[in-house]
Amino acid sequence: MKKYLIVIEETGTGYSAYSPDLDGCVATGKTREQVEQEMREAIAFHLDGMVQNGEPIPEPHTYSTYVEVPAQAR
Repeated sequence: MKKYLIVIEETGTGYSAYSPDLDGCVATGKTREQVEQEMREAIAFHLDGMVQNGEPIPEPHTYSTYVEVPAQAR
């Protein structure tokens, strides 16, 4: 089992998501829960397609973190 980072962004109509490790693998949903489930399915579909095409499965390599910066009041 591999863990791929997904980035979820709120949109005007719900949420969208993508995985930086899997070019072109995206999903949308009306809720965070829905977009997460859609991404699970999109990643599985994406990886199945790569296997069928004889492509190597990429290793997850991106990570996320938060950095703190002082708030700038103006």
